[in-house]
Amino acid sequence: MPTHTFKLNGEQVTVEVEDDVRLLWVLRDVLKVTGPKYGCGINVCKACTSHINGKAFNPCSVQVKDIQPDDEVTTIEGLADTAGADLHPMQEAWLEEDVAQCGYCQPGQIMAAVALVNKVKAEGRAITDDDLDTIRNVCRCGTYVRIRKAIRAGAAKM
Repeated sequence: MPTHTFKLNGEQVTVEVEDDVRLLWVLRDVLKVTGPKYGCGINVCKACTSHINGKAFNPCSVQVKDIQPDDEVTTIEGLADTAGADLHPMQEAWLEEDVAQCGYCQPGQIMAAVALVNKVKAEGRAITDDDLDTIRNVCRCGTYVRIRKAIRAGAAKM
């Protein structure tokens, strides 16, 4: 069986799985990292949103063979470590704004928000409504107003 090595939440990991296994299943079933949620499996709902090398991506749509040994995958479990705190500023904003209802989509929402804010800040500008409109993560509970408010609050702390 092929082996695949990459960095996950700051630690090097190696797994033995077939090349065509989706990274989401490697994370959840092999490595027991359950923050990225399985929603649709076809890159539509974005409940599994994580980061690869600092950019948002959906591990349900990526085969493990496409992940390189020097790639850094960050899930919601490792997000706070990227800020050197107990919670990432975006996670704190989520709590302060009482965003979650059922909570299923929240890890993916937070990961998408952090990647967007980092991108916008790297461009030297403040987040806009147009930027927020680019986040396509589905929230079945419809907490989009609170999500947008939390992203703005989190951005101010990042």
